[in-house]
Amino acid sequence: MKRLRFGIIGADFSLRAGMVLAHYPRERGELAAIADHNPEMLDKFRAEHPGTGVKLYASADELLADGSVEAVFIMVRDQYHEHLACEALNAGKAVYLEKPMALTIDGCDRILYTARKTGGKLFLGHNMRYVDSILKMKEIIDSGVIGRIQSVWVRHFVNYGSCYFRHWCARRETCAGLLLQKGCHDIDVIHWLSGSYTKRVVGMGRLSVYNRTGGRLAPGESPDRKLSFAEETWPPLDLTGLAPEIDVEDHNMILMQLANGVQASYEQCMYTPDAERNYTFIGDRGRVENIGDFGDCEIHVWTSRTRRSTPDVVYHLREKSGSHGGSDPKILEAFFDYVQFDRPPAVSPVAARCAVAVGLMGHRSMRNGNMPMDVPAPAPELLEYFSRNSGE
Repeated sequence: MKRLRFGIIGADFSLRAGMVLAHYPRERGELAAIADHNPEMLDKFRAEHPGTGVKLYASADELLADGSVEAVFIMVRDQYHEHLACEALNAGKAVYLEKPMALTIDGCDRILYTARKTGGKLFLGHNMRYVDSILKMKEIIDSGVIGRIQSVWVRHFVNYGSCYFRHWCARRETCAGLLLQKGCHDIDVIHWLSGSYTKRVVGMGRLSVYNRTGGRLAPGESPDRKLSFAEETWPPLDLTGLAPEIDVEDHNMILMQLANGVQASYEQCMYTPDAERNYTFIGDRGRVENIGDFGDCEIHVWTSRTRRSTPDVVYHLREKSGSHGGSDPKILEAFFDYVQFDRPPAVSPVAARCAVAVGLMGHRSMRNGNMPMDVPAPAPELLEYFSRNSGE
């Protein structure tokens, strides 16, 4: 089998691009090119990977003009996703686009229409679709053992949340809000396991902790990302080195009315002492909940009247190799399957668009007196086109 020649746009290998470099299937792919506007990033790659023959470009346009590159991973800041995805599709490249899809609903739709017009392959980096705990809960729900889903409760505790308040994610101008950057994963899981998209949302949220910290970075000063993951950076109010300007909320809550009648709540807090995504799906014959999300964790199922401490069934899941609980190697395999074998991906680009739409309208609600907001539905022609080109 001919190996797929791919490029990476965005050469910060300590973050998103590092996942690709660590886990792409060597027997199926060949890293052919890297683009980054920062020459220091390219120099660092050159020094750490001498003699690889990887082409290094100072701009995305140069990489996209390289006819030998068949596919690209777009691993840049969220504000550039829309432009680069459209440019890559128009250049005839297969596209792996990191989440969130874009920072506006119109931006998401522009990407979708570009993919439809070009017939290009568009794959979204929603790796939660490949996490064992999520897949097990979907299997349980699809089996019918807990009946039809009626309500959903999701809590996301983020003890490393200060990392989002050290750089560009701290500003609405460049991030829109953390219901997109972080929450789009969870919103997508709610939609996927509930079998429907949100049509109306109400939001509440505040910037209540990180705005009260001192010792801020000076304008233009680079943050130390590792600080956010160190255990000694506690409690939150003692942190230093956050962004000079912060205007995104550090906790968010939304209520979601799905089109099929399911009602869901999602809560996200960026200053908790622990870290876990906790999902509860409640049907008319029982409920399912995860205890732990990545690595060693359990899925509890209740189908009889009993105490919370005594579920009827417990599934024990074990640690898998690879980052994000083993989901990153799996999502990269899925991208190569899509490009090389036309195997539809688990996540439709329309689903990624709908997750962004809920996040945006949730933030609009919380910033406008908690008013209920209708979530614009995707155009029928986009639903029809992508239903034929995804595994949903």
